[in-house]
Amino acid sequence: MTEYIADEAHFNKVIERVTKVKKSLWIGTADLKDLYVGEKPFLGVLAELVSRGKEIRLLHAKEPGVNFRKDFDRYPILRTGMERSLCPRVHFKLIIIDLAVAYIGSANLTGAGIGMKSTVNRNFEAGILTDDPVLVEAAMKHFDSVWAGSRCKHCGRKKYCPDPIV
Repeated sequence: MTEYIADEAHFNKVIERVTKVKKSLWIGTADLKDLYVGEKPFLGVLAELVSRGKEIRLLHAKEPGVNFRKDFDRYPILRTGMERSLCPRVHFKLIIIDLAVAYIGSANLTGAGIGMKSTVNRNFEAGILTDDPVLVEAAMKHFDSVWAGSRCKHCGRKKYCPDPIV
């Protein structure tokens, strides 16, 4: 399956799969904020996954805003149960589900990006959802190279990095 995902389909096709993770979830995004799944903050969904023993890696570009912080503090299991890293150069949007399905696209984890904002307030987004092993492997390698800090040594933006990976 390789499927083009546009606009509000991000929520129905991608976030719906995230809630059903069986083993692992890798998220790479430049920004995350104000994303709700029904009445629950997305961080609540992640906390439930962690409480069920799922591995979660979150790689993002900057510390999110005050609302995210309040939501994060409501779920203390995320501090110890979710791996999280910052890299100010991260701009890709990758979601890798169970090392078998990948979303590769433009949508940040925000209400306007991948969430359910109204059609007059949401961003125009596009992406690919795939289980093609070649594409999933390429996305995983790209994510993992940043996650592991392989690009940190020669990074020209280290002075902006609040918490260098290496």
